Amino acid sequence: MYETLKNKIQQMMPLLNEKQLRRYLGSEAEALGHGGIEVVSIISGKARNTIKTGMKENINPEDDGSRIRKPGGGRKSIREKHPELPKLIESIVGGSTFGNPENPLSYTTKSTRKIKQILNEKGYEIGHNVVGEILEELGYSLQLNQKMLQIGKEHPDRNTQFEFINRKAKRFLKAGFPVISADAKKKENVGNFVNNGRTYKKKKEPTKVLDHDFPIEELGKVTPYGVYDINRNEGFVNLGISKDTPEFAVESISRWWLYIPAKKSHESGKIGFFRIFECLWPKKSRQDNFGS
Repeated sequence: MYETLKNKIQQMMPLLNEKQLRRYLGSEAEALGHGGIEVVSIISGKARNTIKTGMKENINPEDDGSRIRKPGGGRKSIREKHPELPKLIESIVGGSTFGNPENPLSYTTKSTRKIKQILNEKGYEIGHNVVGEILEELGYSLQLNQKMLQIGKEHPDRNTQFEFINRKAKRFLKAGFPVISADAKKKENVGNFVNNGRTYKKKKEPTKVLDHDFPIEELGKVTPYGVYDINRNEGFVNLGISKDTPEFAVESISRWWLYIPAKKSHESGKIGFFRIFECLWPKKSRQDNFGS
């Protein structure tokens, strides 16, 4: 009889969900009578309390729906068990400052699988999908490849320099001083030329543009030079026709410094950046990014 019951239970167990199995084992234990709970527990490997719960549910079923556990039952999620995970992940991502003088901006060079591996090594059982969800909640996003590899031997202090700039940027942001990112983009033809992207128009009434991209001699080209204020999350673009030189970069930042803060100060009646004599401009090696 014992072997027959054992074979029966072992055949049924893989076919049932948690709730069905609990009730089935409870019915078998009840059919055996005194000592049935112990026998079924040994055969199935389930706890005695689980079988007792199944017996109670068979007598007084709470519902006949599809819920398997009571509300709040089951294992807690990894995020409930370890509420410190978001801060821990952010500390891991925050260390990837190589090639990034603007670390206060949220992007990461570490993949979710790499972060998962680091967390696994620290004893956290977590999947890369959960890491991705937490990163998204923290304001991080997927990024395209970046030109960060260089030909030849890199400077031994390269990463140290970026970490220094990052710490200094955080101090400036905390003090309310501007931290800016400045860069020139590719030259653009002036005129009614085609641009990427789409806009809503009436059907069969597209915006008409020139049928070629050759520059118009009398209009020429312009170089857009952007200045982004990280603290205020605001941008300023200066258009110039001169070559992309350090002088053009300084002139563009000067115009941002005098125009945007002064304009806001006039509108709000508050003191703008023109009263602040410190501004952090992370310095890069390219000609169009000279800074101090």
